[in-house]
Amino acid sequence: MKSTSPLLVVFHWLFLAFMLAPLLMVALVSVTDKGYISMPFDAASWRWYAAILQNDDFIDAFYRSLGLGAVAATLATLLAIPAGMAIAWHRFAGRELILGVLLSPLMVPNVVLGIALLRLLTQIGSSGTLWGLAAAHTVLVLPYVLRLVVAAATGFDRSVVQAAQSLGASGWTVFRRIELPLILPGVAGGWLIAFINSFDELTMSIFVSSPGTQTLPVKMYNHIANTIDPLLASISTVLILITLALMLILDRCYGLDKVLAGKS
Repeated sequence: MKSTSPLLVVFHWLFLAFMLAPLLMVALVSVTDKGYISMPFDAASWRWYAAILQNDDFIDAFYRSLGLGAVAATLATLLAIPAGMAIAWHRFAGRELILGVLLSPLMVPNVVLGIALLRLLTQIGSSGTLWGLAAAHTVLVLPYVLRLVVAAATGFDRSVVQAAQSLGASGWTVFRRIELPLILPGVAGGWLIAFINSFDELTMSIFVSSPGTQTLPVKMYNHIANTIDPLLASISTVLILITLALMLILDRCYGLDKVLAGKS
């Protein structure tokens, strides 16, 4: 076996430190004892974590973002599963066009998408509503789920389905007991990535939300525009830990190599 070059090992550690340094700085600032962003500080304190629980606006925005992310990711997954299976397993007229349209939110800047969706939602009377916000987030995160579903379905062995059909299994039985379980890692990975992107979405949400439907990122953006204090650092640290916990759970259930590659 070929040994790894020491220079390559050093490069990997430097790259890892470069990626983790901003997260570490945010976590350190969040435990400052001062009333302003300070690093280094005199002593550690949990005061800014306690301040989160005392701020009802941030708590409400957190639960709103949590529900919105779950709804948007679930709706996107329900749309992506049949679309991804059809695109991966069948050849039909307009297939590439449909795939391009469904993936187009990845290519359109979020500012442009936000203005366009604001105009559309205003026309149909849903601007500033939670349902309008959920529809906008679903459009935004759909490509993330679709790509992993298509990747998982592409590596699917169709001979298993043919064998089940030859034994008299119905289409619904084949889907429920064979197709869906085998592409589930891609579906689960797509749902999680869609949820995280919906939860963290700021640019588009600024356009389509109202004061009564502000998500957590929008609330944080408005807060930092007027006040600079370590409260946002403590909130960001909590969100980092939640994201890390979700990724660890997914890794334990399916394996991140499987999920993120969309392998069945």
